[in-house]
Amino acid sequence: MQESGLSYGNVSAYHPTMIVMKFGGSSVANAERIRHVAGIVKDLLPRKPALVLSAMGDTTDHLLEAGEAALKGSVSVDQVEGLHRETVKNLGLSEEIIASEITPLLEELKSLLVGISLIKELTGRTRDYLVSFGERLSVRTVAAYLRSIGIKAKAFDAWDAGFRSDSSFTSAELLDSSYASIASIIGPFVASGGLPVVTGFIAKDAEGNITTLGRGGSDLTATVIGAAVGAEEVQVWKDVDGILSADPRIVKDARPVETVTYEEAAELAYFGAQVLHPRSMQPCIRTGTVVRVKNSYNPTAPGTRIVASLGVGVGPVRAITSKKNVTLVDIVSTRMLGQHGFLARVFAAFEEKRLSVDMVATSEVSISLTLDAAHDLVALKRDLERIAAVDIKKGKAIVTLVGDVRRSSEILEKTFGVCAKAGVQVQMVSQGASKVNVSFIVDDGQANETVKALHAAFFAEAGS
Repeated sequence: MQESGLSYGNVSAYHPTMIVMKFGGSSVANAERIRHVAGIVKDLLPRKPALVLSAMGDTTDHLLEAGEAALKGSVSVDQVEGLHRETVKNLGLSEEIIASEITPLLEELKSLLVGISLIKELTGRTRDYLVSFGERLSVRTVAAYLRSIGIKAKAFDAWDAGFRSDSSFTSAELLDSSYASIASIIGPFVASGGLPVVTGFIAKDAEGNITTLGRGGSDLTATVIGAAVGAEEVQVWKDVDGILSADPRIVKDARPVETVTYEEAAELAYFGAQVLHPRSMQPCIRTGTVVRVKNSYNPTAPGTRIVASLGVGVGPVRAITSKKNVTLVDIVSTRMLGQHGFLARVFAAFEEKRLSVDMVATSEVSISLTLDAAHDLVALKRDLERIAAVDIKKGKAIVTLVGDVRRSSEILEKTFGVCAKAGVQVQMVSQGASKVNVSFIVDDGQANETVKALHAAFFAEAGS
């Protein structure tokens, strides 16, 4: 999203009590799940919701598989067609719905696949067009069912709701003008008693080409709508009871976190927690709109609120996460003592090899950093050894504590005490520029036990 000149529309003209509800593919995977979602939505109708939906179940994967098959000369939409026809039938919808809502899109999809098979080419632009059918079929199916149970629902392709993007296919950025357009379309429709059901993940560029919004795209669709119309909150419905204090596969008594800040949620996402992608939170950060992570399988759970700032009385640590299978690179050069340009030369080598760094700790003559273990570092090591001694250590893990910067000394004291008691050797420490996380490196095999011990110290013992 462009950083300057943002315009969010005349939000005061619409409903500050309105909410936006986003449901992912697993939440609308079949007729049973759609009925369940409809029940959740119906209960919240007094709060004037707008819906954002992903493609049903594995539809996006099936569409991409169909595209690859078309490149080899085989055209079939059987999996996609079968799922949607079966779902419509199991929802008790009429053949008219299939004829008017589903069949035209399936015919358009078949025509696209025929074109791919003839041209033998699947460009980024064509791929975006191809995967868009998942969301477009999903909103039509769900909106039709909602109407059948007496809700004034209407399916919106995102571009018909005001979403415009640049032409960066597969990872498009929304244009600033989208906000005013969305507010002028979605706001009045909700004000009239309607329930908009909007495709997540997709938009159109200035030439009318369909684009996709990349990672976190459906969540981004929801937060953009929330920011544009001045919604009370944006609800992102997943399959967990909110943001958890740790990975429940590691810590059995991990608990939902009641409230986190935008910055804390972003750090958790960067370091492996299954939260909103940081990019998707940007619209709500700029407007101060609350985001709530809810569980579609347990709708009575309060979920986790993501807000601008926290009140008093919360514990020092919000959550603990870990990222395994990373590589630690130590770069030392006493020759560079007092010389400028050491850091620049080191990071130029990483840029040339297109390597993304997770963590960094520096001194005047040394740098320690971490990388994804999947990288081939032979060429990088050869280049770096021209200016420094290089030691590459594999089989490491990043453990991250996300919490209150004002209590960082308390967090560090307890963390190192826990590690010392557990016999865990901390091999590198880094505090992010955001000042809401403390991360350190341990051996991969010690990561789970370290997370368990820290969770017990900060949550079970403190009762926070």
